[in-house]
Amino acid sequence: MSDPLIITGITIAYLAIVLTVGLRARHNQSSSLESYVTGGRHMGLLVLFFILGAEVFSAFAFLGGPGWAYSRGAPALYIIAYITLSVVVWWFMAPYISRLGRSHGYLTQAELLSACYPTRNNFLGLFIGVISVLAMIPYMTIQIAGAGLLFEAATSGTIPFWLGSLLACGVVTAYVYASGLQGIGWTNLLQGIMMVAVAWFLGLATADQLFGGIGEMFRELQREAPEYLTMPGATGMGWGAFSTAILVSALGCVMWPHIFMKFYSAKSERTLKRVFVLYPLYSYLLIPLLIIGFAGVLLIDTPLDSADRVLLTIVVEIADFPAWLVGLALSGALAAAMSTAANLAHTSATILVRDVGQHLPSLRGMSDQKSLKLTRYGVVLLSFLAYLLALANPGSLVSLLLGAYGIIVQLLPMLIGALFWRRASKAGALAGLAVGAFITLLLEFGIDAPFGWHAGFCGLLVNSIVFIAASMATASTSQHSPAQALSETR
Repeated sequence: MSDPLIITGITIAYLAIVLTVGLRARHNQSSSLESYVTGGRHMGLLVLFFILGAEVFSAFAFLGGPGWAYSRGAPALYIIAYITLSVVVWWFMAPYISRLGRSHGYLTQAELLSACYPTRNNFLGLFIGVISVLAMIPYMTIQIAGAGLLFEAATSGTIPFWLGSLLACGVVTAYVYASGLQGIGWTNLLQGIMMVAVAWFLGLATADQLFGGIGEMFRELQREAPEYLTMPGATGMGWGAFSTAILVSALGCVMWPHIFMKFYSAKSERTLKRVFVLYPLYSYLLIPLLIIGFAGVLLIDTPLDSADRVLLTIVVEIADFPAWLVGLALSGALAAAMSTAANLAHTSATILVRDVGQHLPSLRGMSDQKSLKLTRYGVVLLSFLAYLLALANPGSLVSLLLGAYGIIVQLLPMLIGALFWRRASKAGALAGLAVGAFITLLLEFGIDAPFGWHAGFCGLLVNSIVFIAASMATASTSQHSPAQALSETR
């Protein structure tokens, strides 16, 4: 049997296992919207740990992470820094979010924020819902495109890009449609273990086979290309860009709806905090993948068309790995893409129905069962849309995703104000959000940001100033923050 057929067979078998686990998760699951979206709010430590791991570690971990190390060098370490710091943000905010969600039955991020800052016809909830869906579709597209790229490269074209993307998208859509968060949880447990095992094996085996060990590889890198081991790296990424990228990513992590909404699913606040204590261990997944990226600096003479291909180039073309091992490596990388795509499809469909659909006259006041049915249809619709975008592969997708990340973090001041500040006001929240989003988009797609700062950081800074000033000017003296006042109305 030829190598491409062996690789293809192993990968198809892995997809079949994932699909089976995902579909079986629907057994003994109640047919309510709350169960479908939050898993009945009783997710335990192990499953929640892997769900949150899959939220962050996507196709970017196996493709983009090594690509950054290969093209930039030391600045790639920002990924490990922001993941660790984001847990600090989660620690302070997530228990309050979980408590409010359980007390008031919230299922989406917009429902909590719009309850804290009520607006006419729930305009704020609709606005946040639309922005969230628009931000997550490109994010999901990148996962599906990554899966197609992995299939095409590892099977030497036996499975073309369009078919590889379709296979991954179809499997994810099927088990998310059928099982909701329960299916996501159990498949993420399987895929998380697969990701960690494959990443560490590939990183250690690559360094050992091609250099005689990790230490020798970095000594050679120090002799041949020392600029990759120090800041500002090979591309001259300054400290301003580096530090603000860490801050925006760490602060923005809590505001991505597919992460925010998982706080509602925890069995208890104690479970959440246990997850956060263990969570930095997940970032160790990145270390062997970054090692592969650094190895590419020494192994690849002709620059790649895309730095994201460095792992595939080394594993498939340079290292002398047997076909079965390449098949397992492909499966591990697919696990990263599929686990994140599943979370994004599930979350965006929920938001589309709960926060956007509820404003349509024909859907206003719909029953729980109808919402559940429409949410499942939304999973299929949005997954198919992301697949079509992956086939089109527009060059602006990456820029759109970066802009969306900067926009998402603009929700942070109003969340902090809602949870902890008694003077936070609706006028301040809306004014800060509008100004921060405008400045972010201006700097992202128009003029250059000052000092090399991340555009989202500049927007967040002005957003916070406007939010505080407007709230101080408009809010009446209160003994409680908006979230505390909301809890007292229970």
